[in-house]
Amino acid sequence: MTSKLQKNFYLRDDVVGISRELLGKVLCAKTNGGLTKTIITETEAYAGEIDKASHAYGGKRTKRTEPMFGEGGIAYVYLCYGIHHLFNVVTNKAGSPHAVLIRGGKPLSGTDLMLKRRKKTVVDKSLLGGPGSLARALGITTENTGTSLIGGSIWIEDHGIVIDDDAVTAGPRVGVDYAGADAELPYRFIAKGVQ
Repeated sequence: MTSKLQKNFYLRDDVVGISRELLGKVLCAKTNGGLTKTIITETEAYAGEIDKASHAYGGKRTKRTEPMFGEGGIAYVYLCYGIHHLFNVVTNKAGSPHAVLIRGGKPLSGTDLMLKRRKKTVVDKSLLGGPGSLARALGITTENTGTSLIGGSIWIEDHGIVIDDDAVTAGPRVGVDYAGADAELPYRFIAKGVQ
């Protein structure tokens, strides 16, 4: 049975647990030209003010990071290297800037539109491999930052896909070497063999 994730899923204070639970959930985006859906296969947790890898480390608040400080259940989308739009799920209560970066997925529907947006002709691992590729394929941009994941054009569904622990790898996050010891935290989750 398919159901949309509701506010209570996002409002919890366990960003690492939520990041793991998002594996197997379905990210849906109804953006510029159609509906696309992907099974989430890779995530990274960012634990806000105490996490040196987080944009909100030390309580840093900027126009860009403001959505992170909102109530869980909204999108935080930022531009990386001035090129890639990266989609994050904001969690926890307002004022606690936790977020989960969606790093990878497996196409479920709207695949032709994903291919067109990525200027590809065949489905392979690179179509949704990496957070920039995933956001582009789903038509997600910084225009979507701060929007609701409950009643907006982007949402997450539970299709009853269960990812067993033995099919999940947990390890350090990517590209956050500047965070010192926090870079080594096992906050990145990868689901293997998702069908």
